[in-house]
Amino acid sequence: MQRKSMVLIFLCILFLLGGCSKNKTVDSMLTLPEGIPDFVDENDFEKIEWDKKAVTFNGNIIGNENKSGVIGADMPSININQKWMWHLWANKNPIGTKLTVVGFHRETRTVHQILTTGWTIDLGRKNNGADAHAPSSVNIPEAGEWAILLYTDGKLFDTLIYEINE
Repeated sequence: MQRKSMVLIFLCILFLLGGCSKNKTVDSMLTLPEGIPDFVDENDFEKIEWDKKAVTFNGNIIGNENKSGVIGADMPSININQKWMWHLWANKNPIGTKLTVVGFHRETRTVHQILTTGWTIDLGRKNNGADAHAPSSVNIPEAGEWAILLYTDGKLFDTLIYEINE
């Protein structure tokens, strides 16, 4: 009888330990902020290629050449409003296209609205060799490595990887 009680206690302890480790996994999952557009998918953050850093091209645009880039990303922007000019290539008909910008801080694994006016802005016509552009004001809440996910009309368009230290 004692043996059965010991086995039962042992199984209960294993069950509790298994439940605790499962809760830890749930707690480490990514949480999307309230109000983020519905088309932003948690899987997009898992696919980030952190070693694909943004580069400078066309003189002062920092991004992924012939895809997307920003003028102003090299300026101090931690906890201050900073003007950034977004440039997109391979967008032949930008009029009426919406650009959604989502910031993801690598260390804290947190998602942020970095545009000061909301998640989404309208794209404009050609500028600086790009097929479309849009001026904006951004505010980066903390230093570190950031993935900036760009969506056009609800579809993931590109991801820019920046090291923002100021």
